[in-house]
Amino acid sequence: MYPNLYYAVKDWFGVEINAFKIFYTFGIFVAIAFIVGALFISKELKRKEKQGLLLPREETITVGKPLSLIDVLINGFIGFVFGYKLLGAFLASRDQGIDLQDYIFSLQGSIIGGLILAALLIFLKYREKNKQKLAKPEERIIRIWPHDRVGDIIVLALIFGILGAKLFDNLENWDRFIKNPIANLFSPSGLTFYGGLICAAIAIAVYLVKKGINVWHMADSIAPALMIAYAIGRIGCQVSGDGDWGIYNSAYISDAPGNVIKASPIEFEKKLNENASYFLEGRVRDQDSTISSVTDRKANSLENVPHKSFKGPSFLPKWLFAYTFPHNVNEDGILMPECEGKYCRALPQPVFPTSLYEIVMCGSLFLILWALRKKVNTPGIISAIYLVFTGLERFFIEKIRVNSTYTIFGLHPTQAEIISLFLILAGGIIFLLKRKRT
Repeated sequence: MYPNLYYAVKDWFGVEINAFKIFYTFGIFVAIAFIVGALFISKELKRKEKQGLLLPREETITVGKPLSLIDVLINGFIGFVFGYKLLGAFLASRDQGIDLQDYIFSLQGSIIGGLILAALLIFLKYREKNKQKLAKPEERIIRIWPHDRVGDIIVLALIFGILGAKLFDNLENWDRFIKNPIANLFSPSGLTFYGGLICAAIAIAVYLVKKGINVWHMADSIAPALMIAYAIGRIGCQVSGDGDWGIYNSAYISDAPGNVIKASPIEFEKKLNENASYFLEGRVRDQDSTISSVTDRKANSLENVPHKSFKGPSFLPKWLFAYTFPHNVNEDGILMPECEGKYCRALPQPVFPTSLYEIVMCGSLFLILWALRKKVNTPGIISAIYLVFTGLERFFIEKIRVNSTYTIFGLHPTQAEIISLFLILAGGIIFLLKRKRT
């Protein structure tokens, strides 16, 4: 596992650059996911524009205005926040005892760094405005195509996606939330994909209606991009070991921290008993006899520890079916010998690497959607297929994941399973309604 870029560079090239610790691998892949998604959305929108399915909209803008106080305040604020945090984190990275993840989400930072970047952004904005300044500002009518608005759509998806993901995660883990609301709201961990999808979709739909853009054509353009972006995001989960793994695979055990071998049911039960405090209390005793709380995945008895037994074919690597996520970013598990510093833990028992499965499934579903987009002419059909695909994918992956459950008519579904069923149902209804109109 590579919790941040520092560990990746150290492993690949044998070079230690402490400043790279501020670049967490999950965040890097999320950024890549947004960039790739934007590229595919723009490409598909341009294709639809050439077909005459999406048209530009004329808007009146004022050009030639000098730098305003609002420009100064906005650029100064953005520059100060990023400078305050980035330069501060860069300087703090030289201190081995600093937890940079906690640092980034704290009030600490570099005032000098904030002032420097604020001044730089204000200057760049002034230079841009000065080049365009006219003796008398004038109004002009410009044509804005849908693909020109991809940047706005991505920003809306980012803001409302994060807000929705945090909202649904805290609703799903209400007991944890009420214990410390502030910490859970501003914690960098704990994001629910469907919460982000739902809130971002609502925000983008409102924006499209205001801008006079056909919602169904836009939704069809976004659907394949959402699928590939999700797959790339899951790469970040897998590489960093952020906790989005599955239940334990009882066909294997970890005979040493980070190492996996095949095992019998008796051997699996023996391992559960050896690490009973981890499975029942979320705590472990480290080599120096200190007690550490390392996980919130706890069972009320060893018999209820969630697991399934599946032995993979011998010609395939064991980590495809059972993995202990050594050096995971959550610092979950037992300490690994001869490992110093942070991120030196591995799960005491191997789990199904569900993030890896989702990478493969969603990557494949993206290819299907991308191939279908030119063959389907009815607006809304691609969106309907996407809803069914994403619902089915998540519903079945939940069968080997551990999440909070609800009790409904004697059933115990997870939040994701409930939403998945609604997405499948919504996709099926949209598909039937759109097919009837053709």
